[in-house]
Amino acid sequence: MSSWNNISYPRRVPARRPEGHEPRAPRWSLVYTEPVTLLTSDYLGIQVESWDSVGVKAFLERMKLTRSTHLACAPESWELLTCVDDAGLVNIIHLAYWRNPTHHEQWLLSSALGRWYDGLDATTVAFGAWHEVIQVPVDHAETIYSDPRGTFGLAACAGTQVEPMTTNGYFGAARDRLPVSAIDPLDVAQSQRSPSTYRETRGRRLRAESHHNMAVIRSGQYWAQAGEEQLTDYEESLEPKLSAGMRYLLDHKETTGTLSLRVLTSLDRDTLDPKRETSTYAHFHSLTDLETWAENHATHHAIYEHAIAKNQEYGPDREVTTWHEVFIQPSTARSEYVNCDPTTGLLPYARNVLAVE
Repeated sequence: MSSWNNISYPRRVPARRPEGHEPRAPRWSLVYTEPVTLLTSDYLGIQVESWDSVGVKAFLERMKLTRSTHLACAPESWELLTCVDDAGLVNIIHLAYWRNPTHHEQWLLSSALGRWYDGLDATTVAFGAWHEVIQVPVDHAETIYSDPRGTFGLAACAGTQVEPMTTNGYFGAARDRLPVSAIDPLDVAQSQRSPSTYRETRGRRLRAESHHNMAVIRSGQYWAQAGEEQLTDYEESLEPKLSAGMRYLLDHKETTGTLSLRVLTSLDRDTLDPKRETSTYAHFHSLTDLETWAENHATHHAIYEHAIAKNQEYGPDREVTTWHEVFIQPSTARSEYVNCDPTTGLLPYARNVLAVE
């Protein structure tokens, strides 16, 4: 099957791959079997005290209605997730993917969920709501999967497939997998990473402006098929390492360039029961900041070496899948917050925050 994303630029920026490198473990990456211009990952969530709070029922009802209408512009893939954020608030999140940016725009205007969010009055709602959209050209995105059999994130969209690769197993591989990195060092214009002064966000609809070349990652773990031995290993060894890494990033935001980080639990879309699947959704000041933590800090080394060791131990019988998708965002990225806590998402670190009338 032919691929539509074999984008290749004459390299002007040196690759990070060491000469003669051979990966210690097999990995796969996503390719597109149909034409695609912009990739869209759309996070639309509510922020409440608990699952019993005002707003949850309306959000879930609009989500269910959106599913049942079968719009032509519907997402190609969607998920339901939850997390507890930095403020201790429960977030319930509708995550959707598109390969067609026009369909995404149409969905925002015509779907029950999109119209409901757009109509929220920040001065009267008793809960918070937020909407973060990642939309990038294909050459500004990269993916990696430890197993080709799962359909995670963008890989659940039609017109995609995973193929084996060897651009993995060394620090800097994620950058090398970004086609645009051959001609663009993906630098950022500003070095300031401290949070802005406190902003009053309650009762307001605010739009946070992103800076150019902000890095966004969704990194996932799936262990629903794990038998007793590998389940025990995940729960007692890998998961604590993952938690330690995320805790370090959250506790050292300014030095690591971590702007926002949410640890998400995937939910069954019908029963709302938690699945044996989690992911971390995070924004970094730059790709360099993300790389620096990955390459230099013990918490990431522990995660990385564990994944390699278990892949070598179990080979194709490995029952825990890890994966990620990375996007390099332009400054036009949309992030909007309605009556949210001041620490939500990109609000503390945005270059500018604009009131939306």
